[in-house]
Amino acid sequence: MKKYFFFAVLPLLCLASCKSQKSVSASVPARVEDGIIVLETPAREPGQESALGMACDPIDTVRVGFVGIGGRGTAAVQRFTFLDNVKVVALCDLDSSRVDICNSILTSAGLPAAQGFVGEEAYRQLCEMEDLDLVYIATDWLDHVPVAVYAMNHGKHAAIEVPGAMSIDECWQIVNTSEKTRRHCMMLENCCYDFFEMAALNMAQQGLFGEVYHVEGAYIHYLAEDWGFSETWRIDYNMAHRGDNYPTHGLGPIAQVLDIHRGDKFDYLVAMDTPSYNGKKAAKRYRDSEECLDGDHTISLIRTGKGKLVEVQHNVYAPRPYTRMYQLTGTEGFANKYPSAGIAVKSINGHDYVPQPVMDSLLNAYKFDFVKEIEEKAKTVGGHGGMDFIMDYRLIYCLHNGLPLDQDVYDAAEWSAVQELSRISLENGSMPVRFPDFTRGDWNVVDGFHFAFKQ
Repeated sequence: MKKYFFFAVLPLLCLASCKSQKSVSASVPARVEDGIIVLETPAREPGQESALGMACDPIDTVRVGFVGIGGRGTAAVQRFTFLDNVKVVALCDLDSSRVDICNSILTSAGLPAAQGFVGEEAYRQLCEMEDLDLVYIATDWLDHVPVAVYAMNHGKHAAIEVPGAMSIDECWQIVNTSEKTRRHCMMLENCCYDFFEMAALNMAQQGLFGEVYHVEGAYIHYLAEDWGFSETWRIDYNMAHRGDNYPTHGLGPIAQVLDIHRGDKFDYLVAMDTPSYNGKKAAKRYRDSEECLDGDHTISLIRTGKGKLVEVQHNVYAPRPYTRMYQLTGTEGFANKYPSAGIAVKSINGHDYVPQPVMDSLLNAYKFDFVKEIEEKAKTVGGHGGMDFIMDYRLIYCLHNGLPLDQDVYDAAEWSAVQELSRISLENGSMPVRFPDFTRGDWNVVDGFHFAFKQ
């Protein structure tokens, strides 16, 4: 597929106290106001409406087409053979052998083979199919938005692997297209469906932690040794882009706890990073290059409209254990998943984690009912311990029943936006950058995050 880039160098207005003119590279027009970089918010076009709480007509059998069926895409096709109310009708990839592999998965499960499409522009043919409801996109990062926009413009719902978008311009593209077409655009952030994170979310919603005011998330995953063998496009992107290039695994679950655009909003971001140490070594080893713009470790701090603090980290270069650093701090309690899971409750003992049997009891007691119903099957089917399957299950459940999706297009934009916002902050001496309000002022219309269910 063709690669699309959105970069423009745009001048910023300088503060009166500045000695020289400042400029910032951004994908949308920007200015400086009171020491904060502010990106322009485009106006809604006539006829365009908010997608908050958007529900579409129920779909009896959700007909799905997959675009990009490498590792993640093939695994998704496998999981879909275990779902009810769904039919895989189309498969698309650059490599015809992958279409054959996925069709073998379908037929081995006793299901009909899907129509195959092969080539850089073949996704267009898939999206133009009449007997298709949902396009499931698991391509490389740079193709996510072009495929999703084309799908929505042709009347299809879009589900996008992470990140949902690669620039602020792309974030606005998916938001505006979803609002115009009234088609869903869900980013497939599977970590929101981790068993611990979902139970902790319910604990927070039920008040066990009091007022949650500080949260942490991260993507720390030693990948540098793998880049010579798979996902080579990933090292290419990191070499060319500074900032938190993969924020959504850490950010998604904690954003739900904070009710982002459902009563609170991300206000502004400040980022810092280290030099590139192992990143440059990987660039030299796999690309014979001396440059890697991405620092080994990036930290982004976000203040919300209500004054709460979000910390997100990114490091794919250090030889250290995997962590998403899922952590909640509230006035009455605390939850932490990595490096070891623990819960502290003021009413029991605020100085230490509750004993393991107590934590197990809490995790079971605060398990959402739908998780109890699908947990055994999810763990059997698999996909990161079952959370991938729960994600797919919820997507199909909501489409089948005509309900708002768990993760809407504003989630996709907000969580993905950290990439470019962190880069802008870093390239301007860690200046604060105002978070775009992708809801255009409607961030407090919805009262809290919740899962939708048929009545």
